[in-house]
Amino acid sequence: MHTIIVVGLGAGELDQMPLGVYRLLKKSNRLYARTKEHPAIEQLEEEGIFFSSFDHIYEQETSFDEVYEKITDRLIEEATNDSLVYAVPGHPLVAEKTVQLLFEKSKGRCKVDVFGGQSFLDALFQSVRIDPIEGFQLLDGTSFRKDDINPTQHCIIGQMYDTFTASNIKLELMEIYPDDYEVYIITAAGTTGESVKRTPLYMLDRDFHVTNLTSLYIPPVRQEEILYKRFSYLRNVIATLRGPNGCPWDKKQTHKTLKKYMLEEAYELLEAIDEKDDAHIVEELGDVLLQVMLHGQIGEDDGYFSIDDVIETLVRKMIRRHPHVFGDSTAQNAEEVVENWQAIKEKERSGKEKSLRNKISKDVPALMQAQEIQKEAAKLGFDWKEVTFVFDKVVEELNELKEAVNDSEKTDDIKNEMGDVLFSVVNLARHLSVHPEEALLQTNGKFLKRFAFIEEEVKKRGESMENLPLEKLDLLWEEAKKSVRRKGE
Repeated sequence: MHTIIVVGLGAGELDQMPLGVYRLLKKSNRLYARTKEHPAIEQLEEEGIFFSSFDHIYEQETSFDEVYEKITDRLIEEATNDSLVYAVPGHPLVAEKTVQLLFEKSKGRCKVDVFGGQSFLDALFQSVRIDPIEGFQLLDGTSFRKDDINPTQHCIIGQMYDTFTASNIKLELMEIYPDDYEVYIITAAGTTGESVKRTPLYMLDRDFHVTNLTSLYIPPVRQEEILYKRFSYLRNVIATLRGPNGCPWDKKQTHKTLKKYMLEEAYELLEAIDEKDDAHIVEELGDVLLQVMLHGQIGEDDGYFSIDDVIETLVRKMIRRHPHVFGDSTAQNAEEVVENWQAIKEKERSGKEKSLRNKISKDVPALMQAQEIQKEAAKLGFDWKEVTFVFDKVVEELNELKEAVNDSEKTDDIKNEMGDVLFSVVNLARHLSVHPEEALLQTNGKFLKRFAFIEEEVKKRGESMENLPLEKLDLLWEEAKKSVRRKGE
């Protein structure tokens, strides 16, 4: 079995190359280089050491993954005839995808040996004068995502081969760092042609020439406000609030004491959504998230669960209940998605207590609870088939309420009959695909806007609402309806 010997050309020129690597190249007659765009190769060829390169493949393929696959396949094919030496920039095991592919693909076909070389990292650390022990990341520019980076550590992004790659990196980084955050563009680190250019982030893809020897260095964040977007920072803030030196109010909270705040914040979010006010929505979503984080921290403080468990449970559920996205199932429309979701839920519930009473939360508002009761009962076949029957039921319950109001002997039944009316109206809303809680909130808001118009009109006239007859107030109400309608509210 023949061998592919992978050697590292180092980060710089020929004078920096290890003597053993130089001797190996000198005595080899089958030399391949991933690219000739390296300062040492030009000097080696001046000494009569020539390479076959794969630079032409970069021009043929549309993605780096395709380039690396093709180079790997060609090397293995060549190695079936005789052993060869494959030279790569830097060290073969640092930011060298083709070497990793060779390890995977060569099994049973040829051997792959690695013969060292100086990594470009040593030269780069020296160029920007950092100690990686403080915390360091090396990331691939060709597949960079903002979620990969830890902004509190030194970060080097390699393989920034062209301006297009630099632009993609810039856009991702601007989601984390300020636009004017200072970064370093380093080219040919450790060589006589080394260039270290400091630039604000927004200028990353402008006014400079990118080569295969270009890397980006991002200093660690020292200004805490930059970290405010990070989930980990939020988690630390909540832990601090409930820590030994934290806030007395936050420390005394329990799952039970926080219940009312979760409900309040959810309703305030609904109000912001109805107002179509994005800034308000952002604020209220933050308040809802605060409640989730506090519950997660209480669970961690008590030793039962943490926010990590909450996230993991949610992710598992989302993947499990979306097989049309993460699995082999299909769903052609939203209706099929809902059907699949319900089927999966029922499967998850199999073997558990199926009593309707045990499926319904007792802590949600009454309208929402009524809707959930009716939905669950409908799944078991206990439901009207036609909406006309539901209308008839609403009328029937209204008549029974009217009878109780008019019959002095049935005054104790008024509360029960009113409950029946509301329950039947919720059922009608469900059949009409209207969420009763949202509908009532919308009407409440509409009433308040119209009433505010009346209050303003009465104030303009120097009158008092308490002293105006209902007929005049009713006329103002009609004016309010027209005014609010004109404003699209």
